[in-house]
Amino acid sequence: MKVAISGRAGSGTSTTAEKVAKKLGMEFIGAGDIFRRMAKQKNMSLQEFGKYAEKNPEIDKEIDQKQREISQKREKIVIEGRLAGWMAEADIKIWLKAPLKLRAKRVAKRDQITHEKALKRIQKREKSEKKRYKKFYDINIYDKSIYGLIIDTSKWNQNSVVEIIEKSIKNFSNET
Repeated sequence: MKVAISGRAGSGTSTTAEKVAKKLGMEFIGAGDIFRRMAKQKNMSLQEFGKYAEKNPEIDKEIDQKQREISQKREKIVIEGRLAGWMAEADIKIWLKAPLKLRAKRVAKRDQITHEKALKRIQKREKSEKKRYKKFYDINIYDKSIYGLIIDTSKWNQNSVVEIIEKSIKNFSNET
């Protein structure tokens, strides 16, 4: 079983994907983990590597390619990332969504910054991602047609979101 979990910043993808993988005894691979490994390989801090990646679009492409390769080689895996649904070979593709203000609140708490700063950061990042993904892959990030399950994480607590996904995976496994 291969599961891809995607969503915008602050929608809960990383936490959810890790919990789902752990609960179902699956391997977890996050785009952030790949990013950290790449930074380490270049002997850079995450902040240094982040600035480097902004100026070097091949970093995004390499992360996306690594997700694609990992999903082809492994069987019981949960892959998380903004483009995991598009890049990974997955049996189930899941999109987590939440309103912008809530996502900004979550990011502000996680990164220990103001809500306003988080909101601006998210908006800037999403504008950049929309442009890059269209340019690199001809992907419209607003197209959710590839996802078999879309969950609004503002409507459910974290445990409920994990439970919905777990039940969906088990039902999918029973159907195939």
